[in-house]
Amino acid sequence: MSEACVAAVVLAAGLGTRMKSNLPKVMHPVCGKPMLGHVLDLLDDLGIDRRVVVSGPGMDAVAALAEAAGAAVAVQVDRLGTAHAVLAAKPALEGFTGDILVAFGDTPLVRAETVAAALDLRKGADAPAVVVLGFDEDEPEAYGRLILDDDGNLLRIVEAKDATPDELAVTLCNSGVMLIDGGVAWRLLSAIGNANAKGEYYLTDVVGLARAEGRTCAVVEGASEEFLGVNSRADLALVEAIAQDRLRARALAQGVTMTDPHTVYFSADTQLGRDVTIEPFVVFGPGVVVDDDVTIKAFCHFENARVARGATLGPYARLRPGADVGVGAHIGNFVEIKKSIVEDGAKVNHLTYIGDARVGAGANIGAGTITCNYDGFNKSLTDIGKGAFIGSNTSLVAPVKVGDGAIVGAGSVVTKDVPAEALAVTRAPQKVVEGWAARFRERMRALKSKKS
Repeated sequence: MSEACVAAVVLAAGLGTRMKSNLPKVMHPVCGKPMLGHVLDLLDDLGIDRRVVVSGPGMDAVAALAEAAGAAVAVQVDRLGTAHAVLAAKPALEGFTGDILVAFGDTPLVRAETVAAALDLRKGADAPAVVVLGFDEDEPEAYGRLILDDDGNLLRIVEAKDATPDELAVTLCNSGVMLIDGGVAWRLLSAIGNANAKGEYYLTDVVGLARAEGRTCAVVEGASEEFLGVNSRADLALVEAIAQDRLRARALAQGVTMTDPHTVYFSADTQLGRDVTIEPFVVFGPGVVVDDDVTIKAFCHFENARVARGATLGPYARLRPGADVGVGAHIGNFVEIKKSIVEDGAKVNHLTYIGDARVGAGANIGAGTITCNYDGFNKSLTDIGKGAFIGSNTSLVAPVKVGDGAIVGAGSVVTKDVPAEALAVTRAPQKVVEGWAARFRERMRALKSKKS
């Protein structure tokens, strides 16, 4: 059996009432990506292309994400339990005869290697009818228990509410994720009843039904953190912390230096080159790509941006969507770049906003410069040429072009194009009145003396 002979059914219809949110539970982000997105990425890693996401009525965001990932969408109109949810996917898998992997849209930490072990076990010599992913937990509480026979095979799964005291003492727990023999899956699922404490159709009953037919069932164990499900904001924060630690460990292993890793926050898709140095309190939003030998100083925030080799950023730099920083460029403290290209070797070092602009190679942008890109209706381009020098406290009112090698004097408001190699200065002439300051102070002292 290959992964092409496996279809995945991802259960994502839960209301998540404890989240206290209008957003479907599985759409809450972990590391900048919806939890459901992490599960669909897991299927990509496993090479499982056939997948069905089971959502609830009106969950348009869930359906849109699923369809964008190439999954079919099935709607569980009445939420009558996990087995009922899996059966909702049956019409979408009409004609498929392979095995069924059941996963959950609110468990984004499951590792591909753990599921791969279940796939390998299913296609082994014993060919168990059901392979369940489990984990050992010292305080299992509400988790379902995996009851094994004397040979270590899975005998049954019992929900905590239905368990005897002896069964509650078992610490091997059910994650919910399981792989079912496609030859018997739909028949066994259809045979599941709801005579239990919740009156629901438990997916876990498939094990007992398979055993009753003389088939073996098995367990593959993973780390307990992999199977943390999210049912509340507290759960979401815990899962986020674990996922961030994984991303930090991966970055360190790939040759990134972080002076205080626990203060650096990544998105699931953050790409970092070798010999990148990251100082404390840096946040990577989605869509950030950083090349080799980049230095990122403290308190920076990046999102949907690219940084080329050898650039230096921060402290307190912000790259907004569309920022593209060139080789060896400098983006300094309290500088914001939005939808702009800063070409190789350019410097934007202090207290500056660059939006909807091109900053040419080797250009130098003085402190307090602003590209005035928005007139209240439209956004326009500012084009700053190669080697240009923009003096401090300059406003460039777009659309405007500063030619290669041109100089703009400090304090200017530039509304017309500046030719290459030219000087543009728009500030008023300086006026000097000799002795005025001394006379002013004397007058003020006299007024103050009268008031007292």
